[in-house]
Amino acid sequence: MQCRMGCGACCIAPSISSPIPGMPNGKPAGVRCIQLNEANMCRIFGQPERPLVCSDFKATIDVCGQTNQEAMWLITDLEQNT
Repeated sequence: MQCRMGCGACCIAPSISSPIPGMPNGKPAGVRCIQLNEANMCRIFGQPERPLVCSDFKATIDVCGQTNQEAMWLITDLEQNT
């Protein structure tokens, strides 16, 4: 599965404990990553300072669903249950 351009659910719904440029303590669940632009595209995609957890994320149907809204719901649910 390919990421849906402009979705951004994986940059909003989960907590990220790794430092992110501009967010040295990571980010809590439900908080928009500072590196997510207005079009929900990562400003540091492909850059060495991008956290490994972000680079390693792979879109799958069971995590991302069929729509951006479903992705937010699924990832939020996973975050709350882990």
